[in-house]
Amino acid sequence: MPAVYAELRRIAARHLRKERPDHTLSPTALVNEAYLRMFAQEPPDFADRSHFLALATRVMRSILVDHARARGSAKRGGDSPRFSFEGNLDLAVDGVDFRLQVLDLDRAMDALAREDASLAQVIEMRYFGGMTAEETAEALGRSVHIVRHELRFAQAWLRRELAGEEPG
Repeated sequence: MPAVYAELRRIAARHLRKERPDHTLSPTALVNEAYLRMFAQEPPDFADRSHFLALATRVMRSILVDHARARGSAKRGGDSPRFSFEGNLDLAVDGVDFRLQVLDLDRAMDALAREDASLAQVIEMRYFGGMTAEETAEALGRSVHIVRHELRFAQAWLRRELAGEEPG
């Protein structure tokens, strides 16, 4: 359990590094909330470590989105938390680095999942879970080459979606 907890704290810290500096959640609080959500009812059956980490990552993302919605509604949308990919999705255009709102990113990820759920899963595991392309490939039963191709495609899709561009 200590090794799993350390890995979850690493994932939580990665999520929170991308948040605004005065965020009220700590990595410990995020891990604890994720644990409560994951095990509140019947404990899920995990196939392996990668499956567990993928689920934990998805739950943490959900907690941060819920937190952003609550804060946004409290402020009437005027001061939603900011989220930065710190270059992970290479969202720079003409030298301008985009800072994304958590809710905008969540909407884009949901749109990607509607378009292709496997692409959204790859992005979630890689960028939100901190899994390597090799770990992602192993967890999904795909080749590393395919996962890297899917990552590039999903990154381009998200850039276009977040920029409000039409496909074509």
